[in-house]
Order: sequence, then structure tokens, then C-alpha cells
Amino acid sequence: MNLHNPATDLPAANSLPVPAAGEAPGTPAQQAFRAAVEQVEGLRQRLRELRQEQAEARRRYWQQVGPAAATVVEARRALFGPLEEALLLEYFTRLEQRQIQEVIVGNARALQDRFGEEAEDMLRKYAPRRRVDDEDEATPAAAPTPAIDPNLPPHEQAAAHARAHRKTKAQKAQEAAALEAREQQQRLLSNTKILYRQLARIHHPDLARDPAAQQQKTALMQRITEAYETNDLYTLLQLLSEAGPTTATDDDVLTRYTQALHQQQLELKQQLNALKFGENGFFGSTGKKREQEIRQLKRHLRAEAEYLAHIHQVIQEPEGLRQVLRELAAQGHETV
Repeated sequence: MNLHNPATDLPAANSLPVPAAGEAPGTPAQQAFRAAVEQVEGLRQRLRELRQEQAEARRRYWQQVGPAAATVVEARRALFGPLEEALLLEYFTRLEQRQIQEVIVGNARALQDRFGEEAEDMLRKYAPRRRVDDEDEATPAAAPTPAIDPNLPPHEQAAAHARAHRKTKAQKAQEAAALEAREQQQRLLSNTKILYRQLARIHHPDLARDPAAQQQKTALMQRITEAYETNDLYTLLQLLSEAGPTTATDDDVLTRYTQALHQQQLELKQQLNALKFGENGFFGSTGKKREQEIRQLKRHLRAEAEYLAHIHQVIQEPEGLRQVLRELAAQGHETV
């Protein structure tokens, strides 16, 4: 969520207007708004720095591990050919053919999930149920229904089911209210018209009788109009917060925007935590421990590549592939 045009960003924190010495600090609403802007900008700057740090860490990591991973990717892709050719033979039973398809699907998902390689063509060809899985993932799961004691009388079981249903509806209503509040904050931060009207009411040149004041207000109105035409919400907010004497309405506007900025702070903190500790985060051990982990991973990748090369050689013959399928089934594995 940006305070500027979607294509622009907030100005740097050191470019924010700084009150001169002895200048009145403004109303509590103005002070709270300025503090909220600075806090948001600090979090946004930290988020940018963290993304750069992680991008550099990934680059160094894959610079060391990349060649070994590329060997595994090449070895896994080499399995598709002989496996697909085996499906064209009349040598294998229907059960074995299903096993071969499972090996193909598992190999494709390993390429996608572990190495980020594109293998969607294989999944579409041999795993049509994947579409249903994707749809299930896209649809939020319903809240689980609490278990009902089967020893209860039928009428009490029905009452328990009704209470569980009411609780689920209440949870949905709470989630909907939270979503609506968030969307309202986003609409507030993207709306410049109300601020333009507020500032025009305060600074319109026709409201000043003194020629010097009229000239000053004309120049200020030009800035206000330019900010409005470019959807520069930040400038409009700053002008309103520095407008000098304010009315209760002005402070109310600033208070509502300050609340929206507080919501943005929470979202930025969540993004920071997700970047640090989430699945896509890239923070962990450093120094010697990281070097040991990298060496161990490279050993595992080399061993995996050797194993895949051996499998590729064995499955060239139908009887060799049948033996591989038997070993996988005995070990409870669906793929290599």
C-alpha cells in the first residue's frame, strides 16, 4: 500500500519537513501524523534493506551450490525419456504402469518444488488431478467442525452441531469485518479528493484580503492543485499537517489518516517477520557453520546425481525398470 501514486514511493525519511527551532510543534493530531509517517518510512526502508540482504545471500549461496544442483536437475530430466517410452510397451501390467506414472509425477514435482524448474507439462500429462488440488488450495478451507460426543442423546448432539455452526458463522463475520476495515484503510490512503477540498477551503486566495497573503495563498494553491492532479497524497497530507491553526475537522482527517498509517505499520511488520522467519526467508547460520552446511549439501547433491545416473542406466531395460519399481514399493516410496 503506497502513500503516493502506485508507481512512486514515499520520500526518504531525511527529506521530511523539520520544524525550525522555536516553531510550534503543532496540534497532537499533527504530531501523531508526522510520527506515523516517519515510522512507516523507517519500516519500508528496513524492508528494502532486508530484501537486498537476502537477495545477496541467495546469490552467494547458489554460486556455491548451483553447479551441483544443476547436475541433479539434468539427471532428473534425463529420466523422463525412458520412463515415457516404457509406458508405450506392452511389457508392464496396469499396476506397474500406474507406478511408472507416479515416478514421473514425483520426479516432476521434485524439479518444481526443490529446484524451481518448470515441469508443468509432465504434471498436466500424468497428474490430471493436480488441477483439483490447485483449486482446493485456492479456495479457503472451511473451519473444522468440532467433534461431537456420539454418546450424547440425539437432541443434545443436534444442539451441539447448532452451536458449532453458530460459532463458525461468528468467526466468518469477524473475518469479514476485519477485511472490510482493512479495505477501508486502503481506500482512505488512496483518496486525495477529500484532502484537496479540505486544503482548498483553508488556502483559497479569495479568502485572503491582504495582497501579500493572496499571493502566498495563490502559490500554495498551485502546489495543492499539482499534488492533487498527480495523486500525491503524501504532499497533501503534509500540507494539511502544517496548515497552522486547525479546526476539529482538520484534526479528525489527520487522525483517520494516522490510523490508516498504523494499519500499514502492522502490515509492514508482518512482511518483515515473513521475510525473516517464513518459508521464503533466507536467514540462518553464518560463518563456519554455514560453510559446513554448504559442504554437506553439496555432498548430498553429488550422491543424488550419482544415484539418478545409476537409475537412468538401469531403467533402459524393461526388466531393470521393473526391479526399480519393486524396490520403490518395498521401501514405501512412489518416486526416486
